[in-house]
Amino acid sequence: MRRMSLVPVLASTLTVIALGACNRQAAVDTSATPAPATTSAANPAQATVAPVASVDHTPTFKGYGDLKFGMTSKEMRDTWKAPLSGRAAADPGGCYILAPDASAPKSLALMVEGDKLVRYDVGNDAEAAPGGGKVGMGIDQIRKLYAGRIREQPAKYVPGAIDLRVSADDDSGSALVFETDASGKVTSWRVGQPPAVDYVEGCS
Repeated sequence: MRRMSLVPVLASTLTVIALGACNRQAAVDTSATPAPATTSAANPAQATVAPVASVDHTPTFKGYGDLKFGMTSKEMRDTWKAPLSGRAAADPGGCYILAPDASAPKSLALMVEGDKLVRYDVGNDAEAAPGGGKVGMGIDQIRKLYAGRIREQPAKYVPGAIDLRVSADDDSGSALVFETDASGKVTSWRVGQPPAVDYVEGCS
């Protein structure tokens, strides 16, 4: 009886098994490859933009919005975030005016003395003083708005006109002065700390 050798058969079987294992391993490696990660820069919807800070322009007894009494000229310029026109006084510590609009300085004038903001003057009818007074109002309206807080005196340079000085209703120590014409209409007003608020000639 002739015997068959098992060596060739076993070798063929092992080769098939090895090839199958390699194919399965290759399939696993391919599927395990991670997809490329996306960054937030590639997705505009996730990008954030820092908001631009706005400047408060609300007149108060403590200053003109974000410009507070006692600020230095540098602090004022940094806070305002826009040009302020004006030239410092020749005398160190002297008085001078800064204005946001060089073509209309009487609309809003910021008085600096000793390199500190001490007063602001308003000559437009768009803004309201602390308490509601405005350019164009009559004396009786001002008296009603600030009843019990007003000291009246004749205007220095306008015959028949009256200046109305209003004390602050907070702890600022400031005052509000309304200037009127001979007909009793408010022509301008200013807020500041003494003695600057009472300078009739401004920095002159």
